[in-house]
Amino acid sequence: MQSFDSESIEAGGYEARTRTLRLRFAGGHTYDYRNVPITVYNDLLSAPSKGRFVNWHVKPHYRYRRVR
Repeated sequence: MQSFDSESIEAGGYEARTRTLRLRFAGGHTYDYRNVPITVYNDLLSAPSKGRFVNWHVKPHYRYRRVR
């Protein structure tokens, strides 16, 4: 996972084989978002606000599970 300069998201990573986006939020909770295209992850990396991007483009569109 790669660290993010964000108040709400500490780090993120992407597993291309399973199309899984893993995000660790401030406070330590980690979630896996399933069936996320690599383009969404690339857009997240270039987004000026990681938290806003996740709230608008990830959370409403992809199923997730809490990892820890």
